Amino acid sequence: MSQPPTEYASRLESRREIVRAKDVVHARIGNAKLATIVVGLIMAWLAFEDHFFAGYWLAVPIAAYGSLALAHEFVLRARARAAGAATFYERGIARIEDTWSGTGATGERFRDLKHVYSDDLDLFGKGCLFELLSQARLPMGEECLARWLTAPSPVPDIHERHSVIAELRAKLDLREELALIGEDLRVRLDPRSLIAWAESPALLPSGTSGVMLRVFAALLSLCASGAIGYFFITAKLVPILVVLAVEAAVLRLLRRRALRVVSGMAANAEGLELFSAILERLEREPFASPRLQSFAAELKSGGESASEAIRRLARVVYWIDARSSLLGQIMELPFLYTVQTAMAAEAWRREWGSKLRAWVEITGEMEALLSLAGYSYEHPDDPFPEFVAHEPGASAVFIGEQMGHPLIPAATCVRNDVRLDSMTRVLLVSGSNMSGKSTYLRTAGINAVLAMAGAPIRGSSLRLSSLSLGSSIRRVDSLQENRSSFYTEILRIKDVFELTDGARPVLFLFDELLEGTNSNDRKIGAEGLLRALVERGAIGILTTHDLALTQTTAALPGAARNVHFRDYVEGGKMRFDYKLREGIVEKSNALELMRLIGLKV
Repeated sequence: MSQPPTEYASRLESRREIVRAKDVVHARIGNAKLATIVVGLIMAWLAFEDHFFAGYWLAVPIAAYGSLALAHEFVLRARARAAGAATFYERGIARIEDTWSGTGATGERFRDLKHVYSDDLDLFGKGCLFELLSQARLPMGEECLARWLTAPSPVPDIHERHSVIAELRAKLDLREELALIGEDLRVRLDPRSLIAWAESPALLPSGTSGVMLRVFAALLSLCASGAIGYFFITAKLVPILVVLAVEAAVLRLLRRRALRVVSGMAANAEGLELFSAILERLEREPFASPRLQSFAAELKSGGESASEAIRRLARVVYWIDARSSLLGQIMELPFLYTVQTAMAAEAWRREWGSKLRAWVEITGEMEALLSLAGYSYEHPDDPFPEFVAHEPGASAVFIGEQMGHPLIPAATCVRNDVRLDSMTRVLLVSGSNMSGKSTYLRTAGINAVLAMAGAPIRGSSLRLSSLSLGSSIRRVDSLQENRSSFYTEILRIKDVFELTDGARPVLFLFDELLEGTNSNDRKIGAEGLLRALVERGAIGILTTHDLALTQTTAALPGAARNVHFRDYVEGGKMRFDYKLREGIVEKSNALELMRLIGLKV
């Protein structure tokens, strides 16, 4: 396969060509339909006013119009599909060209201001990591991806994802087709409600009694049909009244429970049909990796495939949805409409309800995997990280070369190395305002998130231990909660510190640590906190523009190292090169910035 930009551009032009061709056919069929109507009206005039020919000849234009309307529908569907595919590739090109912000799902519903790092590292929201990564169209796919981003995965799972992503990234046809089906399904399926219904206890009789009840209800419906036919022949009401009396007793006994069964079905038939189409597409795709093969086996286990089972449920739901129609109301008593549909739904739930959760989870995980595979395909220079086994008592490792931030366009992204190991447990980064300190923190953090989710990282290489991540970068005061920004910060630091009680070593990221207190307390507090974190096996990065805090490294000999970013004035403007250097920054730019904007200081 050619390079991603070339391949996407080629496929985009192909889909646009289909759209243009379908537009031409659409216009021709529209004109033909209009001409058919005109011809039909002329023929009707000639037939009924001038008796030029028999009226049954009008069937010809009617049949012609029906055929044209059917063909028109197929053309419009093909055009919509091609337009959707074109949009799919347009978004892919936008991601490659770093113009993607605002074009995808933001994952805003997953945003949690109390999470220990997600808001600091811009995981959710417009222009954030979720929007860059996610190509999921279904709620379960988005939820799976968000879960991977907000909690570290076990290393065996990550290695398995690497092999799966390597297999999936070149499957463009699969990614395109699932994206198109999923786009229609996005607003038509609530998987949680559907699973809750499928796993609910049975409300109607089951086993032998359930089978007998279904047979009895079917026989009553047949008897009702026969009694109605007998009435039209003989005008005798007694058979109808007898059958209706028995059916009324059945309804009195079962109607309330039957209504609970059908009203609890939180899905429409069209959504289930689309879900079935997604499952069917996954069932017929050949896979090589064990994880994907296990998905295929699960979807095909049992007497029939998952797609067929969901399609059967869709047919039941069509009948349930028709209950509110006039015909459904008329058929309620003589044919036990609600009871019959409820028993059909209950029978499906008994047979397949326990498997529905697995099918939904497989679909969700496949969407999350395809999202990471798409990201990997579109960024072929981004490698998978290498995980280092963490021995008890040994230092954790986070060694990245030429690390970049994936949310910064490649043309302007400045890359730096990050090295945390037994020789350097803490990097203390000094520098002036706007020099790149906070971005350096976020670069390390967001690449740790990518690594622990199983995705490629933005850099030349990354070797790391399996880590828990905690940060304190973005904090604000809260009038509603009566909290200052300093109190908010120390609460977050407490959350990060508590992570050290877990099995994984901790990677901490602190921006302008303890900024809200005086310099003396800040220095004492920072030294104590860093010493405690290092003693608990944590590694991390701390930034400051307070040069007094750079002396903290003396309290951690052999464990902490000073590095810095610098700035310079050129042509009356402040300039930054965003390159990390060894040692402590030699000057601050606060006064210079104030003077540059015209303040008299």
